[in-house]
Amino acid sequence: MSSKYEQRGVSATKSEVHQAIAGLDKGLYPKAFCKVLPDVAGGDAEWCNVMHADTAGTKTSLAYVYWRETGDLSVWEGIVQDSLVMNLDDMGCVGAVDNILISSTIGRNKNCIPGEVLKTIIQGAEKFKDRMADQGVGLHLTGGETADVGDIVRTIDVGYTTFARLRRDQVIVNDIRPGNVIVGLASYGQATYEDAYNGGMGSNGLTSARHDVFKHEYADKYPESFDPAVPREVIYAGSRSLTEKITVEGTETTVGKLVLSPTRTYLPVLKRMLQEVGPGISGLIHCSGGAQTKVVKFIEDDVRVVKDNLFPVPPLFELIRQESQTDWREMYQVFNMGHRLEAYVGERDAQTVIDIARSFNIDARIVGRVEAGSRAAVRVTTPEGVEEYFE
Repeated sequence: MSSKYEQRGVSATKSEVHQAIAGLDKGLYPKAFCKVLPDVAGGDAEWCNVMHADTAGTKTSLAYVYWRETGDLSVWEGIVQDSLVMNLDDMGCVGAVDNILISSTIGRNKNCIPGEVLKTIIQGAEKFKDRMADQGVGLHLTGGETADVGDIVRTIDVGYTTFARLRRDQVIVNDIRPGNVIVGLASYGQATYEDAYNGGMGSNGLTSARHDVFKHEYADKYPESFDPAVPREVIYAGSRSLTEKITVEGTETTVGKLVLSPTRTYLPVLKRMLQEVGPGISGLIHCSGGAQTKVVKFIEDDVRVVKDNLFPVPPLFELIRQESQTDWREMYQVFNMGHRLEAYVGERDAQTVIDIARSFNIDARIVGRVEAGSRAAVRVTTPEGVEEYFE
């Protein structure tokens, strides 16, 4: 039987996508987290190019419903951050943490999305850029395309393409090996460069989260917010209201805002980490699509990653689990469950990474280790036992 995630038309593993691109050139460093190309832009053999494209995914659909319910335009600033971070933090995992060019691609249904939303989105990108500048991270907005494509977009799609040049000797190429320890950086809490408590949500798993948590009444009120081909019984099948008050770690918010927590960027932390640890880093993994299993795509066949000291499950993911009754195996494959960045280092460098993260008020800990194995695998200790995942 297919998971609810699959019934809703999405995939945690993106197996069909990976099959489709299996024969494509993997770039200069096949184990790097992003595809790294020769320096086409500059023609310098000692440099390379990194280019990335991503969107906020279906998180825009939940933002749309929340905005319609409350009139709160600020949720669209969060969507901008979601889309940007899904690009920028992937690039950060290969060492591109500064002087990054950004272009936007926004497709909207004009009948649903008015000009005030577009203005908030465009201004939101400027705000994020300025905030990163305060942290010593240079981002440069180059413009982009905004199109009215109501025939193919039900509400809005917000995407960005990012580009950077990087010296080849600065590239982080994943060489994850037995003996490494894994330092996980928390996805929840409030970093020094964040305005409010962050529940830890990234931009993955939102199709599941919004339908498992929120009431079915939203299906009737906002039919444009979901795919009508999806079975009705898995559409907004939860019990919670978007505006229901909830207190998390002493902070009062709403359930909708908690689930819409903007994807945390680790760029300021990564920049410091690369400066202070640099060659001691064997790998960097952004736990996005595939969540705690993501790393399996970047290890050799004789390596097993063991995660047996993960963070306690944050309140947001406890809420999703309670509402959805999803089994733990699927939860850890869909949601980051508490940390969204992993640094693979030697034991002597682990405390330095932890201290750097904590200087930004981001919790960090050794969440596991790397062992020799007979098959590339990730072994995760969940609250109800051990789950193993393979490529």
